[in-house]
Amino acid sequence: MSQNFDSNQNYYSFINNNNTDPLVFIHGVGLDHRMWEPQIRFLKDHSIITYDLLGHGKTPYDKGEVTLNDFSNQLDSLLQFLKVDKINLIGFSLGSLVALDFASKFQDRLKTLTLLGTTYKRTMEQRSLVIERFEQAKLNKPISKQALKRWFTDQYLNNHPEIYDQFIKILTKKDEDHLNFLKAYKLFAYYQDDIGMIKNIKTKTLVMTGSNDLGSTVEMSKSLSNDLINSSFTEINNGKHLCSIECADDVNINLQNFINN
Repeated sequence: MSQNFDSNQNYYSFINNNNTDPLVFIHGVGLDHRMWEPQIRFLKDHSIITYDLLGHGKTPYDKGEVTLNDFSNQLDSLLQFLKVDKINLIGFSLGSLVALDFASKFQDRLKTLTLLGTTYKRTMEQRSLVIERFEQAKLNKPISKQALKRWFTDQYLNNHPEIYDQFIKILTKKDEDHLNFLKAYKLFAYYQDDIGMIKNIKTKTLVMTGSNDLGSTVEMSKSLSNDLINSSFTEINNGKHLCSIECADDVNINLQNFINN
């Protein structure tokens, strides 16, 4: 495994396994590449690339705002640096929106596309709740405990205090990290779906979400899967937003079967 920075100071980890087409994982807003540890352990026979989005983890960012185009260009630049042509792309939450944007521009680079916990066609009420949380974050009010309640079941957090502590640390931002978090959170909160773009993506796609995900609902994911030309939908039973961790076995098996088939 190589862990380093590319020529643009994007922090990445690359497990190069038998020259297979890599699985590239994109994390969500406020998180970093470490959220994919359960998938890395399970999919150990595959080549895997994880990285920190602009302004997240160890990847710096110094512009006033950030766009999906910035994130797509970041991934394109990283793949060029690593000399990788074809990938299986997996995105979570904000990472799914980045993955969709990337897919719309670089379909020839994708073997498969997996979207986990994606917002789509939010109602006014659903959007206003996200914007309200963004405004709270702007006031420097901590949102980490609220987020964990939305992302995991109470039982899981009670049984896994180490996960609770890990994510509290990741979500507690200061100074420059907090400013960059707000840039990405603003993009996520005010994002408007480009349905025409969605309907032009021909890549073989798997859409997954947790049955109890309140922010990226089953209804949203079914609608997204219906609008994509070549897509299937899988519901992760009892999962909330971070079902990739709490329900890792189900997510991993579905992901493995999809990519291998």
